[in-house]
Amino acid sequence: MIAVLIAVSAAFGVAMVGTPLLIRVLRARRIGQAIRDDGPVPHPHEHKAGTPTMGGLAIIGAAFAGYLAAHVRTEAIKFADTAIGLWILILGLAAVGFVDDYLGVRKARNLGLRKRGKTLGVTAAAAVFALFAAEVVGSATTLSFTRALDVDLGRTGWFVAAVLVIYAASNAVNITDGLDGLAAGSSALVFAAFVVIAFTQFRHAQAYEVLAAGAIDVAVVAAALMGACVGFLWWNAPPARVIMGDTGALALGGAMAGMALLTNTLLLLPVLGGLYVLETASVIAQVIAFRGFGRRVLRMSPIHHHFELVGWPESTIIVRFWILGGLAMALGLGIFYADFLRIPGIAE
Repeated sequence: MIAVLIAVSAAFGVAMVGTPLLIRVLRARRIGQAIRDDGPVPHPHEHKAGTPTMGGLAIIGAAFAGYLAAHVRTEAIKFADTAIGLWILILGLAAVGFVDDYLGVRKARNLGLRKRGKTLGVTAAAAVFALFAAEVVGSATTLSFTRALDVDLGRTGWFVAAVLVIYAASNAVNITDGLDGLAAGSSALVFAAFVVIAFTQFRHAQAYEVLAAGAIDVAVVAAALMGACVGFLWWNAPPARVIMGDTGALALGGAMAGMALLTNTLLLLPVLGGLYVLETASVIAQVIAFRGFGRRVLRMSPIHHHFELVGWPESTIIVRFWILGGLAMALGLGIFYADFLRIPGIAE
């Protein structure tokens, strides 16, 4: 528990101090956000043009610093393969997002990598993680909900599932990152849930059939990311002084998927991240309705833009969506805890 507390505290502190320093660097280099041409009209985001982007660098840097601090100050915690795999995934996706953000700034448009290039980059990072998890970590190849189920996907099936869920989660968080603080605040909630899940597995490693060292290190990574998101939120809350960009959004979404795979809670992830499912579903529904029937189900997708056009203030949308995210996270943890009590020998 001490390592978890050190990770979240150190990451929060570094994000609080480091983010304004990063803002200065980004402003000096004129790395500012371009606004979508197809955004809401009248456009409520025009005042955000030029706001520094690539703020995800502060989140990832602070989280990594918090992770390292937990190991330096707590000798009992060792660097585990599970955490190494997570950092490979996080840094890989952050690199893809960084390239996308950089190209978007250089072109002075809210378009970076082409869809094919971004898909290839995310898929490559996901594939490297999946191979590492299967060959080095030795992750179970079974389907999982609150723990491993008796449904073996096989090595190939699990690999494909891992790549798909990482791709879906990273893009879902990216879609949600459309309002100041929305993605950072909701991500902190999901990482808080994974702190609880991974720490529970650490305390009851035999019941969950996991390595205690691997479980606690996942909890430390989750705590570090949670602290970094909250520290970044101080500067990202409306009106945002910095935007996380794809650099942060892709990495955070991928981290959630990686944690779900390593903690055997793959099918629980859509519950914990219910807000991201809602945002993604709104985009899918809009595309199907418009292309298939020539009509729109929303004034604009993702759904947070719909509520902007309805007339809700941005801060109202953000807080209400945080509430939805918190309810989804609480439901997921409740399901996890209910199953935990059913494990033989736990409630005795």
